[in-house]
Amino acid sequence: MSLNLADIVEMSAAAAPDSEAIVFEDTRMTYRQLADAVRRVAWALRARGIGPGDKVALLLANTPHLPILLYGILYYGVLRAGAVVVPMNVLLQWREILYQIDDADVKLLFAHAPFAGQAARAFRAAPKCQQLVVVEEGLTPSVPEEGESFLRMLAGSRPEFEPHRTRPDDTAEILFTSAYGGKPLGTELTHYNLFQNTLICQAFVQKYRHEDVCLCVLPLFHSFGQTGMLNAPLLGTSKIVLQPRFEPHKVFDIIARERVTLFGMVPSMAWFMVNYKQDKAFDLSSIRAINVGGAALSRDLYDAFLERFGIPLLEGYGLTETSPVVSYNVDAATNRPGSVGKPIFQCEVRIRREDGSFAGPDEAGEILVRGHNVMKGYYKKPEETGKALHGGWMHTGDLGRLDADGYLYITGLKKDLIIRAGMNIYPREIEEVLLRHPDIVEAAVVGVPEKTRGEEVCAFLRSLSPTPPDEKALRAFCYEHLAPFKCPRHFVYKDVLPRLVSGKIDKIALRQALDAPPGL
Repeated sequence: MSLNLADIVEMSAAAAPDSEAIVFEDTRMTYRQLADAVRRVAWALRARGIGPGDKVALLLANTPHLPILLYGILYYGVLRAGAVVVPMNVLLQWREILYQIDDADVKLLFAHAPFAGQAARAFRAAPKCQQLVVVEEGLTPSVPEEGESFLRMLAGSRPEFEPHRTRPDDTAEILFTSAYGGKPLGTELTHYNLFQNTLICQAFVQKYRHEDVCLCVLPLFHSFGQTGMLNAPLLGTSKIVLQPRFEPHKVFDIIARERVTLFGMVPSMAWFMVNYKQDKAFDLSSIRAINVGGAALSRDLYDAFLERFGIPLLEGYGLTETSPVVSYNVDAATNRPGSVGKPIFQCEVRIRREDGSFAGPDEAGEILVRGHNVMKGYYKKPEETGKALHGGWMHTGDLGRLDADGYLYITGLKKDLIIRAGMNIYPREIEEVLLRHPDIVEAAVVGVPEKTRGEEVCAFLRSLSPTPPDEKALRAFCYEHLAPFKCPRHFVYKDVLPRLVSGKIDKIALRQALDAPPGL
């Protein structure tokens, strides 16, 4: 049996060839054009020696910059060639890019032109990566000497392409995340993981239909954006309207102009919509559902959104390791505010007590997951895989409870993970950067509550210098080594950092001691 996630494009092109698939401003691409472009990319990759199992990284924004180019075209083109796609956050700095392309054994790196400088610097230091292809913003290429123009690569490509017949358990994607707060790990998701999660989301969760118009403002290098706002709508032959960044006034205008019916967001977007001031009325009458994930949704924000717009937010839960969807409130009639819904079809959830037994209704413990959506493992990390996958279950590290009706409630997240505006931030990575500073001898990074973004990053530091670096200098130092969203917003110096009996820094005590950091 063969299965390839890119089959979504071919199936939808056969069912609705002349229907609009993807829209961005004045660029409108039909399903027939999308399928043609995907085949051309696959042909060009194969011509350059990229074959089954090879890793291809995408450092690309959501925005199409040429009629022939969209994030999805390269995403599906890589898969159609039988290769493995490695999506990357466009905000990464060159050392972070280097870590991921080296760890994932990336053979070819696609980089959007605005990020070509960081990509080229990483490429020069990456012994395994053989090719750098720069996706131009216009017809005049601006390509580092190490790279090659995407337009030149695509020249002469043909739409006639015989795809490699991948198997369901072949790896389709390596998506970086982190287990238990450590360095990013490459999560291996199979064609079956991704296709089945997409199918269930399309048929049973969001219930995408041909007449639906889906607004995508979520980054497509994130699993939520990929499955919920790309794969599932395309499988339903819906129309996807791309918006590269969340800006409330543009979102309101697009919803009204395109008659958007479905919208996926993280809670911080809901907060900005609720608090956005504008004289003219908002026309949200076309919306039938708004799905929320990526971070915890407070009940106050839920109520405020419902009061202002009359639309209930449907919250869900998932992880990169689960392709990503685990549970969802599927419609307004069965929505239970405060919960993240019921487990989706073919996905089991149990709550584990400290002694390893399963908890009863409304009893808190660690959330365990098993089903079609659970990852193959962490790429080349058997020890970390074993920690997460054992006893037949995915051990999430998240805390929650199931009520008597089967609704899941999240009571706590991975102890070290910080979620800022839906973006996962891993303290250890930031701490290692701070400890490179010559005046810092100890560093502990924690998340602190913040009303617009859910959490902000706060760094507790110990310095032996009589004049330790100030906040401005430290922030500039962090910006050199980290993506901006990871950089601490608050720095607190302490003479002594509290410690547990084990000798580890007591981060719970640090959070409790911090009543209100400056600026919160």
